[in-house]
Amino acid sequence: MRAYATVMPEESFFCGRTAAVAYDAWINHPGDLEVAVFSPRRAPRAAGVRGRKVAPHLAATTTHEGLLLSTPASTWAMLARDVTPRELIAIGDAFVQIPRDEYGRRHPDQALATISDLRAAADAGPRPRSTAHIGAVLDLIRVGSSSPLETDFRLDAEAAGLPTPELDLEIRGPSGELLGISEFVFRQYRVVVEVEGDHHRTERRQWLRDMEKYHAYAAAGLEVVRLTSAHIRGRHPPAVSIVMSALRRHGWDG
Repeated sequence: MRAYATVMPEESFFCGRTAAVAYDAWINHPGDLEVAVFSPRRAPRAAGVRGRKVAPHLAATTTHEGLLLSTPASTWAMLARDVTPRELIAIGDAFVQIPRDEYGRRHPDQALATISDLRAAADAGPRPRSTAHIGAVLDLIRVGSSSPLETDFRLDAEAAGLPTPELDLEIRGPSGELLGISEFVFRQYRVVVEVEGDHHRTERRQWLRDMEKYHAYAAAGLEVVRLTSAHIRGRHPPAVSIVMSALRRHGWDG
């Protein structure tokens, strides 16, 4: 992207999957750079470049780390014709996620977009028939999913009829002290679900931090369900059944 930016046509910008990569979204990229211009300009053509001509009302641009890109909201809406609905939900989750710093403090101003931004981009005007599902997808995006695994589990749990959890929640003790921050909390049933990537196993500092958190949760009467990609993905993922059993142990009768 940086190499092509030195020769890209005037007023052209990166869009689609390429812009999503620049925003660190969770997406596979086929290789060719997606570069757009606003109509009536002619879409760029070059080896390794997929040129697109975009109606001015369907996108906006911004500069991000020195690159001219479609905005996160515009990028998300433009991807509706190129990715699966579940991928579009995961990308939306990534764009609206509110980052936390190393001390666990939330920074709403650092989120790439809000759900309102995505909705405005989706409602910007007539779109190709292939994007008719964008409204239904938008209704499934949530603030608080910080990885594709979390999005996958959340969607599967919702489809299975599990109670709605609180996402990215700070859990505090009786004196207000912070015990930990967890991805999914079923507060009524005192069940916490942790989705763990491989760094929870390979990084010693993370592993020790996890142990302290889980001890504190147990002392507070919380049951912790730990899930990995092996539980969430595959032909017959057991994650929902595992969490369902934990909820029933704590009084859920769904």
